Amino acid sequence: MSIRIIADSGCDILPAEAEKMGITILPLKVSFEGEEYLDGATLSHEDFYLKLIESDTLPKTSQASPYEYEEFFEESVKANDEVICITISSKLSGCYQSANISASDYEHVYLVDSENACAGERILVEYAVRLRDQGVSCREIIALLEEKKKHIRILGLLDTLEYLKKGGRISSVAAAAGELLSIKPVVTIEEGIISVVGKARGSKNGNNLLNKIVEKDGGIDFTMPYCVSYTGLSDALIQKYLSDSSSIYESMANSIPIHTVGCAIGTHIGPGGIAVAYFKK
Repeated sequence: MSIRIIADSGCDILPAEAEKMGITILPLKVSFEGEEYLDGATLSHEDFYLKLIESDTLPKTSQASPYEYEEFFEESVKANDEVICITISSKLSGCYQSANISASDYEHVYLVDSENACAGERILVEYAVRLRDQGVSCREIIALLEEKKKHIRILGLLDTLEYLKKGGRISSVAAAAGELLSIKPVVTIEEGIISVVGKARGSKNGNNLLNKIVEKDGGIDFTMPYCVSYTGLSDALIQKYLSDSSSIYESMANSIPIHTVGCAIGTHIGPGGIAVAYFKK
């Protein structure tokens, strides 16, 4: 039996990357004023941010449907393959529920709730691909994913509170005060839910706060997948973060994977955000 790996686009793996990795990505759907697109497929990350910046209201996002998962599961089982399906946190999206509805009809389909999103989900998928390519059995991969996902840390530094305000997640007063004081919230995902772990005045202090949390975790396990990501049209802030964090990334300076964030998280963060994802030592 071959092992097929499928994930949703909440992991921000783009179609060209997925093809190289030998995996399938089911795109989330994103709608701007009633016009629907497929995240990363019919709407690139760059075009998503262009539309987001120009729009007065937040776009609506929706998960892949049970039927879309069923199509993939059916094809895989007919080919006598085993399936590992990794989803964005079930507390952030309905992808896990959609996959679970379809998976119940198939014997060799296994689901993993990443309990993460964005770059955090990405590095779990990358780990699964590594294990598959090493010839590890499907059941062993599932056990390792369930174990190792507990060691994933994703940290995000937001540049603006405007999109949290638009989404009704903070009040207009709090957003205005934060912007006035140049407050940069630092967020993480814990037990599948986004939470604020700190606030800093200005980007440099924000970068320092990220690094303090990395150090508190005992550092980054560079033997495992890791990456940095950014929202928006410019990578200037992520490059500034890497420059400010040379002591952490010095040994990996020429090989740090840098990616863009898609609609699942980008809708709520807006442009100018950065994220760091790694397995804790």
